[in-house]
Amino acid sequence: MKHRFLFLVCICTLLSSCNVEIKEETASTPAIKSTKQIELDIKEANRLAELPLACIQNPLPYKSGLVIAKESDLAMPVDHHPAFYGCFDWHSAVHGHWSLVYLLKNFPDLAKREEAIQMLDENLTAQNIEKEVSYFSLNQESQSFERLYGWAWLLKLQEELFTWDNPLAQKWYNNLKPLADYISNAYIEYLPKLVYPIRVGTHTNTAFGISFAYDYAQAVGDNALANAIKEAAIRFYSNDKDCPITWEPSGHDFLSPCLQEIDIMRKVLSEEEFKKWSVAFLPALFNQNLSLIPGQVKDRSDGHLVHLDGVNFSRAWCLYPLKDNVNAYNLATEHLDYSLSKITDGDYAGQHWLGSFALYAFKTKIEARQ
Repeated sequence: MKHRFLFLVCICTLLSSCNVEIKEETASTPAIKSTKQIELDIKEANRLAELPLACIQNPLPYKSGLVIAKESDLAMPVDHHPAFYGCFDWHSAVHGHWSLVYLLKNFPDLAKREEAIQMLDENLTAQNIEKEVSYFSLNQESQSFERLYGWAWLLKLQEELFTWDNPLAQKWYNNLKPLADYISNAYIEYLPKLVYPIRVGTHTNTAFGISFAYDYAQAVGDNALANAIKEAAIRFYSNDKDCPITWEPSGHDFLSPCLQEIDIMRKVLSEEEFKKWSVAFLPALFNQNLSLIPGQVKDRSDGHLVHLDGVNFSRAWCLYPLKDNVNAYNLATEHLDYSLSKITDGDYAGQHWLGSFALYAFKTKIEARQ
């Protein structure tokens, strides 16, 4: 009887351990590894150019951020935003323009070069931009329109124009300057009032909003804006430690709160300061053993669920600039590779914006190798 009891105990123990192993194997998702080189060549450039070309002059559908304070505020989006009325919403229209500028700048043989130039020239007129600026004074609520996400992309567009030695680019830059100046001043006025950073994975993420703006400020020599951003970033993030990246992503994220914070601190701190801060902030990444699984999308026709393709590209653009960090480079490439082929799926929910995210990930990869 004793032997039989011990035998049953052993069997139960073995079955229990087997069940645990099976459960753990089922619950975990295998890491996705990229085995190919991913480059932004002319073929890929032409494919990604099709996305903004199909939307920057497509006025509907459009999601307006308008707060109606009086009847006269009611108008079609194209009336309020004669430059940035396409691509479903204002910020996507803005970074759709950035995408075309970036591609024209870097691929002189772009297949639809003349079409892209014509669209940009029609949209980025001085008259259109004057009306865009006036929208921010439409009513009290419109002053915070697209803060900080759309603001950041507008300055990224202006930065791209400023750094392109081309007569057309300089014309568009000068036309856009009143709006860029307005937004720069709006940053300087707003940031000291923001007591706490916004740490979400969507549009209002503060780290993202100031990171792109800092690039612009550095490029054009806007010292007042650069100083305001640096002061805010250090105030917000200098004491942060052990960022809970295993909590990411949330179901609708297209930004990584942890990695966006790394991105801005990399820019505003010295190399030694950043090294010390980053090891305390996200130890696994800098110990070369961080594991991140790309965001999974089950329905790309859902405008919120498809955000997870965006988180894969934005993770990549935060990770590529971490030079000499093999872990970061490999993770960036896995994430870029995972979503790159999926964004031209024929559904407007993702196609109206994801091309810009993919291109910016490529841009950071290219710059990291220079």
